[in-house]
Amino acid sequence: MEGLDLYNKVRIVPETAQTPIRGGRLKGMTDINPMWRIKTLTEQFGPCGLGWYIETTGRWIEEGANGEKIVTVSINLFVKYGEEWSKPIHGIGGSMFVAKEKGGLYTSDECYKMALTDAISVACKHLGVGADVYFGGDRSKYSGKGNDTTTPQNRPKPDNRPFPPKDSDVDFELKCNSCGKDITKGMAMVSTTKYGKELCVDCQKLQK
Repeated sequence: MEGLDLYNKVRIVPETAQTPIRGGRLKGMTDINPMWRIKTLTEQFGPCGLGWYIETTGRWIEEGANGEKIVTVSINLFVKYGEEWSKPIHGIGGSMFVAKEKGGLYTSDECYKMALTDAISVACKHLGVGADVYFGGDRSKYSGKGNDTTTPQNRPKPDNRPFPPKDSDVDFELKCNSCGKDITKGMAMVSTTKYGKELCVDCQKLQK
């Protein structure tokens, strides 16, 4: 086994699994569909529980500013490479439990699940999963058309490709993508992670 064999197999994220983050503190960065990570782990190691698994090592709530609360989840990821199980691969993730919005404090009933998803993404980084999104300067050597899983028919047009646009190109406002209402950075972060678009609380409920 060469040192970069696994890394190079899992580093490239197909465009269909990428979503630009257009609001909040993460504006301009790219979100990766969490199911793509699960699919990648399964492709490389086998079904969950047989070729890879996670164990939760801690969960806690931290106080934020202005009455906000943050849920943090700590995990260990284990993968079976050949016949050998890995040492624990640590990951820690967080999500807003109570977020301050224009209408007051908003409590999320999805925060633990989202924090766990975040922790898995952090652990997967150690294996190189999605590395080209996080380490853009290293893309050119291995990224290429042959690794792109999209087709000419479903590939986005250049102006709509899911890569972070320059701030100078578009003046993004925090608006619900469905009804046009003003939304907060907390709503944008939660809905982008869960539904892949910026939605107000009412429109998020309609997605369930």
